[in-house]
Amino acid sequence: MNLQKSLRHESKKLRDSARGRECQIRIPGICKGNNETVVPCHLNGGGAGTKHSDLFISYGCDLCHSAVDGRIKTQYSKDELNLMLLQGMVRTQQILLDEGLVKI
Repeated sequence: MNLQKSLRHESKKLRDSARGRECQIRIPGICKGNNETVVPCHLNGGGAGTKHSDLFISYGCDLCHSAVDGRIKTQYSKDELNLMLLQGMVRTQQILLDEGLVKI
């Protein structure tokens, strides 16, 4: 089986859109709602040393970002953290669609 490697699509416009936003990951007991620290968070697993394309971001505060990346310990499993990140990604994509930053 020949699996073709996916291209990573980057968008400065999408990454910049995270600035000043509400955290969409919202990890209970972790998230403090600090909009000043929100960045575009990518799901891990895009390949060795790579990230997924910028379409697959979630607006996340520094604490939630650190939790999903494993930089801080939490009571949540990796699967639970990934689920919260994916739920945040869905909310973020809805924002991007609503504001016309992504078109279908």
